[in-house]
Amino acid sequence: MASQDWFSKDFYAALGVPKGADDAAIKKAYRQLAKDSHPDRNPGDAKAEQRFKEGTEAYTVLSDPDQRKQYDSIRAMGGGARFQAGGPGGSQGFEDVFGGMFGGAQTGGAGFEDILGQMFGGGAGFQRGPQKGSDIGAVTEVSFREAASGATVTLGLDGQRVTTRIPVGVQDGQKIRVAGKGRPGANGGPPGDLLLTVRVAKHPVFTAEGLNLRVTVPVTFTEAALGATVQVPTLDGDTVGVKVPGGTPSGQVLRVKGRGLKGRDKTGDLHVVIQVDVPRKLSRDAKRRLEELASAIDESPRANLYKDASR
Repeated sequence: MASQDWFSKDFYAALGVPKGADDAAIKKAYRQLAKDSHPDRNPGDAKAEQRFKEGTEAYTVLSDPDQRKQYDSIRAMGGGARFQAGGPGGSQGFEDVFGGMFGGAQTGGAGFEDILGQMFGGGAGFQRGPQKGSDIGAVTEVSFREAASGATVTLGLDGQRVTTRIPVGVQDGQKIRVAGKGRPGANGGPPGDLLLTVRVAKHPVFTAEGLNLRVTVPVTFTEAALGATVQVPTLDGDTVGVKVPGGTPSGQVLRVKGRGLKGRDKTGDLHVVIQVDVPRKLSRDAKRRLEELASAIDESPRANLYKDASR
């Protein structure tokens, strides 16, 4: 649900992008803003913290297609920041503009909530009963290991500290709903929710696919051709022996059961991607031996390729 203060906020300006910017440009702009103004990099800098807060709110809305569409509609309907105080000889006020949009006297002097009720489905029977507070968005960044173990993060939102648990195996860009941590409700209604977007830093070796981990392991040509047992690192810090069958091609995936991420109900697997390493430099003797090997192998790896291409 859109917040009423969207009328006065220019989220595109907050990120420094044009209104027609695509998702990639918006994401790039936010990452740069977050990098420059993150509170951890600017301790005690209130202006940087405010820029980070405004940029985060803007990105949360503009990165969500439904929220962005609603935001653009509201801004176009209300004219953005062009609402000014009324008065003799002055510009139209907020209520005057909406009065003109919905038929002048037909609004009957309706207030802001009444008009919104007519706009978004309340109609003439709109009642000011208990209303749930609006949802708010935030973004948090965690390391790969924090995402893998299910870290607890604490955020500063609207002057309050919110602590929540990140689920094990959370993916980069995944949204988590934290119930009851949004804006307060009206007339006794419940508070809204916090929609937390999680950004996961990349690991130099591992990638996560749900509870499964993936690691690429280089092997020599002879290890792949003849077969070997190689030691593969795990996220726990130790290694596990993995048998590479003779004749294993590059790109083959071998599974090590139970060495992935540990979830609440089950544990994932470790997927080992075999990458045959080709030496860049060869001694004269090694080159001669490989040439002898090539002469001894009369099987072409491209035989099926040519055959299938002619179909």
